[in-house]
Amino acid sequence: MINQSDDISLRQGHRARLRQKFLAGQLSEEELLELLLTYAIPRRDVYTLSRQLYKKYGNLYQLFSAPMESLLQNKGIKESTAIFFKIIHKLMALEYRCVLDSEPIFHNYAKFENYCKLILGGKPIEEFHVLYMDAQFKLIQDHLHSTGTTDWAAVYVREIVKRALNLNASNIALIHNHPTPNTTFSSQDIKITMEIESALEKLGIGLYDHFVVSGGIVYSARNSHILNKRN
Repeated sequence: MINQSDDISLRQGHRARLRQKFLAGQLSEEELLELLLTYAIPRRDVYTLSRQLYKKYGNLYQLFSAPMESLLQNKGIKESTAIFFKIIHKLMALEYRCVLDSEPIFHNYAKFENYCKLILGGKPIEEFHVLYMDAQFKLIQDHLHSTGTTDWAAVYVREIVKRALNLNASNIALIHNHPTPNTTFSSQDIKITMEIESALEKLGIGLYDHFVVSGGIVYSARNSHILNKRN
């Protein structure tokens, strides 16, 4: 029978081995999650919890992107641990923002896609973002234009145009999410895209693209031939 002191000693030894494997670059994603949980929940054995979370969410990205409400539904996850995950999620998004602020945002398309998925992946309601850019496609501002319901978010064309002029933007891109997985552009999405493109074109401002994030996929209006590939 293992007494409490033996249990603590075994746990400390296991955690020390996890840290050494991390420093050697040998941790799997599941083990990395376990190591993270040792810092968020320092006085408990988190092996079983880390495996349960990984199995439920599939990977670390989906876990960190999950809404607070979803995280708190898991037995063993309290508010402090859920906030710990959301801090990591925020730091990941900030890292990508640093890249987008320093070079044309489509210079590294993989990083741009990851940024889209980080800010919108796993959201239970629709959000509509507008990226305002200069003539070199460097990001001026990522503006949360509106939030809505599970299948709709309001879009105000006049407000988008007004902000583009105030920011002296030369180009913009649109991003919104579909909480329902694997759903691409709706007829309403296409309609509003055309309206925004027409309004901006009159002022010499380019609409580079409209992106939809759904089910871990980023769909492009340009690649879907909804927008003309003029840029």
